[in-house]
Amino acid sequence: MNDSIPQKIITYLEMTDLADLNPAPAVPGLALRRLDTDSPLVRSVQARVGENYGWRAAARTEEQWEEHLAARPQRQYWLITFADAPAGVAYLQPGTGGNVEISAFGLLPAYLGKGLGGYALTLALRQAWATEPLDAPTARRVWLHTCTEDHPHALGNYLKRGMRPYRVDPSR
Repeated sequence: MNDSIPQKIITYLEMTDLADLNPAPAVPGLALRRLDTDSPLVRSVQARVGENYGWRAAARTEEQWEEHLAARPQRQYWLITFADAPAGVAYLQPGTGGNVEISAFGLLPAYLGKGLGGYALTLALRQAWATEPLDAPTARRVWLHTCTEDHPHALGNYLKRGMRPYRVDPSR
């Protein structure tokens, strides 16, 4: 392996109690709006959010999107809006064991660096805690993963909101 090429590191984070949430100050005009699975915004906004970070969503074909969406019928698609305009995504995947995964989170490039990320994550975490897992009436754990190829402030935002790393892996 070439030591001069930085290795991608994946960090898995969790929150096991809503009381651990350290909310960011509210940002007027920033909100979450639930999307139907068939909304074109599910595909287009996620692809644009992840384009600069190598997310698979940015390169999916229509057929791949159909397969992806069909394989995740329980996933909730939330659009982050600012002044009613699409600003990002927060997708939630109810799981077993009382788990809810934030499977996608991020802002569109035009909304980066404007102080929106902390409150957008606060909204996403609150919604995740309000999401019913597949096998329990209430969530017992909210988790997500990020990597060194994501936005440089992503990990810091997750830590500031009260999430804790539970595993760090080099990518495969």
